[in-house]
Amino acid sequence: MQESLLLLYLVMKRRGGPQREMAGRGDEPQRAAWLRQYYTQRQKRLMTLLIARRRRSSCYFHPRAWPSFRNADWWERVVLKDFQPRDWLEKFRMSKETFFYVCNQLRPKLSHPSIQPHPVLPLEQRVAVAVWHLATNVEYQTISPLFGVGPSTVQNCVKEVSYAIVLLLKPLYLRLPSEQELENMVRIFSARWGFPHCIGALDSLHVPIHAPAHLGADYCNSQGWHSVLAQVTVDGLGQFWDICAGFPGSMENSTVLENSSLWVLAREGRLFPTPLKHFMGRAQKYVLLGDASYPLRDWILKPYPEDGPLTPQQLQFNYRLKRAHSVIENAFLRLKARWQFLLKCDDCSLDLLPTVILACCTLHNVCEAHDSPFNDEWLEVIEPAEFSKPCPPAPMSMDDSSAEEVRALMCEYFESYGEG
Repeated sequence: MQESLLLLYLVMKRRGGPQREMAGRGDEPQRAAWLRQYYTQRQKRLMTLLIARRRRSSCYFHPRAWPSFRNADWWERVVLKDFQPRDWLEKFRMSKETFFYVCNQLRPKLSHPSIQPHPVLPLEQRVAVAVWHLATNVEYQTISPLFGVGPSTVQNCVKEVSYAIVLLLKPLYLRLPSEQELENMVRIFSARWGFPHCIGALDSLHVPIHAPAHLGADYCNSQGWHSVLAQVTVDGLGQFWDICAGFPGSMENSTVLENSSLWVLAREGRLFPTPLKHFMGRAQKYVLLGDASYPLRDWILKPYPEDGPLTPQQLQFNYRLKRAHSVIENAFLRLKARWQFLLKCDDCSLDLLPTVILACCTLHNVCEAHDSPFNDEWLEVIEPAEFSKPCPPAPMSMDDSSAEEVRALMCEYFESYGEG
């Protein structure tokens, strides 16, 4: 308002004010009446100016539209009372019982009093905000009116809950198996997929992102789109047990492998029992199944190259390996269909994204372990042709020549025991 008065004063001063216009007028009563009229009109013009300015600025300071049910009202009166099992499954990708189980598991991390000056959402609502976003991948601005909070609060909930999931749930549902658990994984993998002496399948998960301009080349993968890369290992049930996330999409799978914790575990012998179990009459490490983008090692098997002639035994090996390797491809489909945040990460920082990927994979295991129903309609949002998977082959120089004996041993097994 002071700025407006100053502006008006300068304008009137430049014009000379009412005194200049009244110069030469000798009638004093007329001069007083004219001054009263002049200042009245000036006051009206000033008020009009201030009102117009306030109207223009209001759209910048009050953009938020609140829903009819706000905050606890909508949560308590709609979600908790009116949501049916199908609603819980559709919005949270899990049953109501599993949702509150997750809340209770996260309570030690999320129940601490906040130092923020404003009221904090109850724990269950914070988890609901985060899980809703991870499941549906709708924008913060769309979710915020449902819970009567701002978009920044939604963002904070996603960050806070994701860290809590990785801290408290990941050690329970996504961890390195014990020696006894590895033996059970071998039995399950052989029974379900017909591939012996195997503890899982290995592959890469590319999560599409909007890369910063100065990092575009680093995150542009071999298919020409930007992504963050995660190396993932699953068991015969399609549950994740090792994940290394956060690599730029331009990195090759073989390079990621050499820089992952899985590589360290294998070199230290922590992926295999002591002493080694026997297979086909010889002590042999457990194996993981990969594709052509991984190096051939005595603990990683991949198909024979098909750019040349192959024997019937080698063709049989390739068929059996690819069939068994499909367990991780199916797991990726279920993961991305259930947690559609992974289909396109537009509003997540690169620093937070590895944690959110780990949180989604952990929640995947929670839902699978608790037999939460999976709706096949969720798969309709996945369009494989939109983001074709980068899969450049690993250099042959990285292959271990001694691993050929392991592959030949598997060929001998399949030939001896026939079709599984």
